[in-house]
Amino acid sequence: MSLVADPKAPRPPKAGPGRRTTRGNTELYGWVFMRASGVLLVVLIFGHLFVNLVAGEGVTAIDFGFVAGKWASPFWQVWDLLMLWLAMIHGTNGMRTIVNDYAEKDTTRLVLKGLLYFAFVLVVVLGTLVIFTFDPCPTGSPADLLPSFCTA
Repeated sequence: MSLVADPKAPRPPKAGPGRRTTRGNTELYGWVFMRASGVLLVVLIFGHLFVNLVAGEGVTAIDFGFVAGKWASPFWQVWDLLMLWLAMIHGTNGMRTIVNDYAEKDTTRLVLKGLLYFAFVLVVVLGTLVIFTFDPCPTGSPADLLPSFCTA
């Protein structure tokens, strides 16, 4: 029995320019998504930091009224929602890749990815609910903590 492959044995055909294989396309799309979402996340995060820390009065001005005032605008709701969703999808895809690379047993991989997807759904659903059901003018709150557009 020889350990060297038979040079006359037929080889599988190579994928040429005219051939497309469907195997691996999901990983390619994941790779492209990670690059595109990373660039978009940098823009979203630095815009968020600029508005919250530089353009205003700094970190001391961030309180309930500041957040309520921002989330009263649909623009900032969508901005923060996009930041939440992209960050969670980006991070979940990165963790999925790490689990696939390092979890050796199929059952371990299945459990870890199940927990990962559960955490993803939980954070995205709760974060989305908070952004869209947030009441900027809760009844019974001290007037000095509420944004200026609330009637006490």
